[in-house]
Amino acid sequence: MPDLPAPSSTGVRIAGDRYQWLVAWQGCVTAVRDAALHAPNPVVGVGVEADGVGNVDDVVLYRKTPPHTYMQVKYAADSSTPVNEDYLLKLSDQGGPSILRRLAQAWQQLTEDGTPVDLALLSNRSPDAEDPLISLRDSRTQLLVPKAAQQGPRSKKGQARGRWAEGADLSEEGLLGLLNALRFDLARDVMHLHEHLRMLMVATGLRFDEEAMHAGADWVARQVADGQRRLSLADIREAIRSLRLEVGSSRAVVSIATLKPDPMAEDADYAVDWVDRFEGDSPYVKRRPQAPATWAQLQADIEAAPYRMPPGTSAVAVSGSLRLAPAFAVGAAFRMVTGVDLAVAQRDQLWSSDEAYEAPLAPAVDEHALDLGQDLAVAVAVATDPTQDVLDFLREQQIPVSQLLLLRPRGGPKDNSIPDAAAASALAVGIRDLLRRACRAHPAIHLFQAGPMGLALLLGNRWNRLRPTTVYEDLNTQQLYEKAFVIDA
Repeated sequence: MPDLPAPSSTGVRIAGDRYQWLVAWQGCVTAVRDAALHAPNPVVGVGVEADGVGNVDDVVLYRKTPPHTYMQVKYAADSSTPVNEDYLLKLSDQGGPSILRRLAQAWQQLTEDGTPVDLALLSNRSPDAEDPLISLRDSRTQLLVPKAAQQGPRSKKGQARGRWAEGADLSEEGLLGLLNALRFDLARDVMHLHEHLRMLMVATGLRFDEEAMHAGADWVARQVADGQRRLSLADIREAIRSLRLEVGSSRAVVSIATLKPDPMAEDADYAVDWVDRFEGDSPYVKRRPQAPATWAQLQADIEAAPYRMPPGTSAVAVSGSLRLAPAFAVGAAFRMVTGVDLAVAQRDQLWSSDEAYEAPLAPAVDEHALDLGQDLAVAVAVATDPTQDVLDFLREQQIPVSQLLLLRPRGGPKDNSIPDAAAASALAVGIRDLLRRACRAHPAIHLFQAGPMGLALLLGNRWNRLRPTTVYEDLNTQQLYEKAFVIDA
């Protein structure tokens, strides 16, 4: 790919505006979802370049009762300026107040009557890991406190607090009051923002393709151009209707992250974060838990999900990054007998367990005799053909199976062998129905998968009236596979 030219100042400004409109549209989607799911303190309106709120007017989330969320949105064209003391205390190019001073002024103005506030500096800039205070940021709360308040005035922290307090024109006590309200929502690069917004639109029952995301942002930009600085829930709903974005209903969210952090975790009704508990430094190589973490612990966390859903939940969206065995386990945790419609974004489609289909799609079957025991081995070959690897593993590990059934689409394994959600549901049912007959003479099933994550989720969701099933994960090592979960069926 050829090197791109450096963006012009106009290009950077346009990109920054676009970033802000996407953040505002995200707030709009949140308001719709909060109303649909009866959130306890919902977002009821969104301000964009709002009046009377000082320097935190870029995006405002107005809630039913305070604290409202006031965001200063800062976009950077590159990573040359991380968020640190120098960045926060530097005077503006015109010699005006620093970013921290402007945030402090807004905080003083908004809390003058005792009203609590939630402030956020939201940026695609990264936090400076070497900064005495920014390095103390809690990734869960995005706050610098309580760690920033620890240690005395002569410590590195204390000296930094003194410089920050002076730069903000606050006492040290006042600075800590500001830091109790100010979140540093950092490293929100454009791809991260798109991923978060995409899943939020999924969970709100909206179209979630690139065109839909930008249609929402364009609508926000038009409102700002027309002088409309506060967008009500009615305004947002009318925009969704006129843009033809609504395709379903809002869903509760289960976030399962094993490969990389899930931007949607903060909005999830139940979140499992196992990224740091899986082996490997890259999402591409993370395939199994790292001791002392175990598959059994992960299974317990996954199986707790249905019990953490809001009362009356009937529809759930799954977000996060997970391989096939965990996806199957999530589907099994929300099996159809629970009455929950389970869905996941598969590329630009929503694959749902309630998707209508004309008839079950029976897979083609290849049989391989092994005579190693009484159990049944099953390999689902949709994206690729894992036959030889599975046979080698079964023989090397002496798994007690009598035969291997290789189940594949009629057209053979390939990346696009499942064109849509209806075909995925039909194939999941077809596989289950075939195995209900095939497993009658076997006490247990050993399952191997090579296909899209959405199919693994739907297959787990349909996995009932079968046999206890050991689900294996592909390790891409000399051992080939590893036993991950045992699912009662």
